[in-house]
Amino acid sequence: MLQTSETMLAWLKKVLGFDANHPKLPLEKYLTAIPRMECLGKLPSGTAVLIRGDVDAKPGATVGEGDIRLRSMKDTLQFCREKGWKTVVFGHIGREPEKSLAKVAARIGDILCCKVAFIEDWLDQGTITIKDEAAKAIAEAAPGSIFVLQNTRKYEIERVLWKAKEADLPKLAANLAKLANEFAEKVAKVYIHEAFSAGSLDSSSMAVPAAMDMVALGKYEADQFTGPLTDCMNAQIVIFSGLKIDKLDDLEAMIARGKIRKILTAGSLAMCLKKAAAELEGKDFHIGLSEDPAHKDKPYYIPRERIEQAKNMISEGRAKGIEFILPVDSVLQDGRVSESIGPGNQQFDVGPASSKLYAEKVGEFIAAHQNDAAAVTVFHNGVFGMFEDPRFEEGTKQFTQQLKRMKDAGFKVYVGGGEGGAAVEKYGQADWITYCFTAGGTVLNALGSEPVPYLVALKAAAEAMGPKPHA
Repeated sequence: MLQTSETMLAWLKKVLGFDANHPKLPLEKYLTAIPRMECLGKLPSGTAVLIRGDVDAKPGATVGEGDIRLRSMKDTLQFCREKGWKTVVFGHIGREPEKSLAKVAARIGDILCCKVAFIEDWLDQGTITIKDEAAKAIAEAAPGSIFVLQNTRKYEIERVLWKAKEADLPKLAANLAKLANEFAEKVAKVYIHEAFSAGSLDSSSMAVPAAMDMVALGKYEADQFTGPLTDCMNAQIVIFSGLKIDKLDDLEAMIARGKIRKILTAGSLAMCLKKAAAELEGKDFHIGLSEDPAHKDKPYYIPRERIEQAKNMISEGRAKGIEFILPVDSVLQDGRVSESIGPGNQQFDVGPASSKLYAEKVGEFIAAHQNDAAAVTVFHNGVFGMFEDPRFEEGTKQFTQQLKRMKDAGFKVYVGGGEGGAAVEKYGQADWITYCFTAGGTVLNALGSEPVPYLVALKAAAEAMGPKPHA
């Protein structure tokens, strides 16, 4: 459906959550509404298809090195080739506009054992038009051809929604409508989203689907959401850590589902909860620089409202029978191990007493679930300290053994990608866990309080396809 400034403005308000008449929905509602790739199976050979691909990768020397996201697209791309569709893959690499997808295009060709054409310069930024030579190359290509477009973030139009407020949308709508229409008129009217990790507000994910005649989820993406992610919705024990305090929102949403029995924490999240727990007991626990207003521009700073949020979470969680397992000692910035933190100090890892406590609590949980181990799901996200530095790696290293211990006990153990996945790779082995996601941010979105942005856009696009988009 071609867009005007007015229709694009209404679309943006809807998919960005500014439309009060368009409520946030549970994950399953979005998944039910969006067609799967197989629903496009009757499209004729030669049809051009846009693939929003998971191309944010750094391929190593051979297939299998640094290209797990590219390999995740294989089934979808192979399906397109077998149908004889002309497949145009587009997406980003990193956040820097100057980064190139040339090596990614070559690796996709290696994975599929076929030629992949790379289009370096495909958009005129001044006029927001697809360049004629790019459109011509795609239009004249043989059925079954595959193209990769250069990094979408090379162009400013891809990045305009990252920090957009509702008041900004009227001045952005015309250009985003133009971009979406250009893709529909000059490249393809069919769009498959196969970029599980692409949870940012990129225009290629949020605006382009508005002009499409047909949209669908790719095979890998659909399998991730309906398989391991759905399993994690029912996690009984959750291990949460990391520097970003906004993970508190995700944990709060997970608690609200009523399935969690134990929450084991570290990092900034634990510092927030530890101070909150102390205040609930009429005490105080000073979390050092994390509560120093002079550091409020730093990622580790924890504002007062987060402490209040954590107090409510602990009170409500304990009322539901949830046990919060918090660190009892910390490794500070100078390597000292201390039960307190105090003004001027910063926590960089959990201490040995905390690691011992975590092991004891994991043992208790295993013992309590010997008879129903196969029904138990564990979700682990983040690392326990600045594990890249050997001085602060011990907490993460020690707990990796606990993941293996729970897997050996028969539990399903999921790791939310990112640093948690890197830690398992560094300190353990692949079979120590059940599954590691390729996209930590998307997983937290799906499990947390906010919907995955591209699912909101795809659902809206599917609704525009008519009453039976799955037909």
